Amino acid sequence: MERYESLGPVGEGTYGTVLKCRHRHSGRLVAIKKFLNLDDDETVKKIALREIKLLRQLRHDNLVNLLEVWKRRRRWYLVFEFVDRTLLDELQQCSSGLDFNTCRQYLFQILRAVNFCHQQDVVHRDIKPENILISQEGVVKLCDFGFARTIASPSEGVVYTDYVATRWYRAPELLVGDIKYGKPVDVWALGCVLIEMLTAHPLFPGDSDLDQIYHIVRCFGKLLLLPHQDIDSYSFINTFSLPPGSLTAHHQELFYRNPKLKRKENNRPSCLNLFIPQMNLL
Repeated sequence: MERYESLGPVGEGTYGTVLKCRHRHSGRLVAIKKFLNLDDDETVKKIALREIKLLRQLRHDNLVNLLEVWKRRRRWYLVFEFVDRTLLDELQQCSSGLDFNTCRQYLFQILRAVNFCHQQDVVHRDIKPENILISQEGVVKLCDFGFARTIASPSEGVVYTDYVATRWYRAPELLVGDIKYGKPVDVWALGCVLIEMLTAHPLFPGDSDLDQIYHIVRCFGKLLLLPHQDIDSYSFINTFSLPPGSLTAHHQELFYRNPKLKRKENNRPSCLNLFIPQMNLL
């Protein structure tokens, strides 16, 4: 850290702090993510190493750029290009949502980022407004790859943890404990983010996993599961009476035009299929 001057914290999370810093020699502004002491929590070590590995292999205009990495006194430090605001910051300043053209420009760039990750068989697993950076020039950068991971082929039979993604953007298959999910969980999150951009309000602001399911079922009706998913095996759902679907006319229109929000993950389009039509509109 001797080469950098700290200008103060810009974010703090479960696993560490993000500092705005200036390089003492060049004057370049950077964001430095300082993880918690690795000896205190094995999860922190796992998340730090995963983010370092993936961001070293993933280079794209719409992904945050990892500049350097070092370890000191059992802490990892990750140096990123500095981007001064997030999509969440913009939404908090626009009570009625972003205008359509801005939404389209941002969506195009977010789709570019996620499609690139998916082409590398990487699923982000935590897409949300806080993890979408926006530069002063309007360039979108997807960040925070601590929950991201490489997806194995189905024949390998690899299972994943279901406790990923911030609850409001968590796909139905994650909420029911599916451990064989894939890239469609990112597509669901993209759908939630798109509607939040248009309305400035979270689509499904659940207070708990159960409340999250309640919000989704209230809009869409009964969850549609794949053969390996058995909702009856989750006792916490069996004790709860789920409501019938009841969409407002406004949300019906939004959902009809948003194929990313399909209850059944096999029915959600891929990022590539979503990305190509957006290219044709530019």
